[in-house]
This record gives sequence, structure tokens and C-alpha cells, in this order.
Amino acid sequence: MIYFLKIGGNMKALITGASSGLGREMAYYLADLGYDLILVARRKEKLEEIKKNVLVNVTIYNYDLSIEENNFKLYEKVKKEQINLLINNAGFGLLGDFSETDLTRELAMIDLNIKALHILMKLFLIDFEKSNSGMILNVASSAGFLAGPYLSTYYATKNYVTKLSIAVNEELRKKKSNVSISVLCPGPVDTEFNDVAKAKFSLKGANAKIIAKYAIDQTLKKKLIIVPGFMMKLSLFLNRLVPWKISARIAGKMQSKKM
Repeated sequence: MIYFLKIGGNMKALITGASSGLGREMAYYLADLGYDLILVARRKEKLEEIKKNVLVNVTIYNYDLSIEENNFKLYEKVKKEQINLLINNAGFGLLGDFSETDLTRELAMIDLNIKALHILMKLFLIDFEKSNSGMILNVASSAGFLAGPYLSTYYATKNYVTKLSIAVNEELRKKKSNVSISVLCPGPVDTEFNDVAKAKFSLKGANAKIIAKYAIDQTLKKKLIIVPGFMMKLSLFLNRLVPWKISARIAGKMQSKKM
């Protein structure tokens, strides 16, 4: 599968968690738009596969970003690059009763879903503000607006990502900055997420390629909150009308079907 260039230019995007799922599909779509790519993930061979299939410049970094110092190493490697778009996509979930799930695994999830995203977002935002240009897309989830029994830590991390993105966007708005923040909040997507979380889909996952294209298109339009699909938009809207306890019970019932 070779992706051909549609536009010229020297635009460049950095994508974490680029080896599979949304990260991989975003890489292919951005390559199609003519973006040079900096791809980051633990599985180097998967990144090499993407590099072979596109006709843009691709730089690969084989880092586990759940290790704090690797985020700083990555930034030092690329800080002199003229990066136009940062996509914080790396993350994973863990299904189970909170009192029974593995603490070490949960702490690694917090380190990746929250700490890595926070570090990279902050470091690149400082640079973007200096040049008064640049876009950041943080990949969260519809879980970012909910409490989720049996995926409690994962839901909590995505709440952090969603609320941080909204807050920093407001700071940028007040400054009249040209830098934009977007946060992607999809429902279930057909990726490796459930395999990693040791779960089974209770709902059919959306096509990752379609979600990735929609997310990039909306980010380029500087859309803040990106929720793909009418039904998911409606679901999140209706959730605002439901008491937190009832919302948690509904989410818990859905997640328990994955166990």
C-alpha cells in the first residue's frame, strides 16, 4: 500500500504510538497529505513497515515513552526539527476490578497515558508559542467525559487528557495565539486496544482509518473537541443529563461485558 503525495511543502508531524491502530493510520493519511513524519513506538519493525510504504521522509525513534526520561530524550533529538503537528497517541488500557488489577501495570499506564503526554505537550507547546504556530492533537476517548468501572484507571487517564487539553486551549485563546490544541474523543475503535487491555469488544469498533482521517481533518481546522460519529456525539450530550452515579452504572454494565 503506497500513499502518494497530494500537496507539496515541508510540513512535519511527530506521532507517538505510531506502530498500530490510530497512530499508524494517521501516519499514512498525513503522508498522503505530504507531511514528513517522525514516528515513535516500541515496535521498531512496525515503524519500518510504514516507512517502506510512504513516499515522504520518515524518521523513526524506538522509545518506550512510559519511561519518563525517554520523553526528554525524544524531545532533545527532535527539538531542532520544524515540527508543525504533534500527535500524542501512545496509550493503553487495563480491564478488571480495581482491587484486582496489577498495580505495576496501572502505574505504567499512568506514566504513558498521562505523564508522557504531559511532558511532550508542554515541551512542544513552549516551542510552538515562541513561533506562534503549531498544532497539538491529544488522543483521548469518549471515556474522557465519563467514569468507567472495570476500566477505572484508563477512564481516569483519559479524563486528564481531555480536561488538560480544554484548559490549555483556553489559555491559548486568551493569548490570541495561533497555536491550536485538539483532543480526539472517539467511541470504540477497531485497534489492538482490547487485546492489550485483555478485553473483548462489547460494541463493534469503528474503522481506525476513517477515525484517523476525520481526526486529522478536524485538527487542521483547529477543532478543539473531536468526537467522530453522530451517535457518539448524541450519547455524550445525553450523558450530561444523567446523574454521575447512574452514568457510572451504565458504563460499568457495558465494560463488564468485555470481561
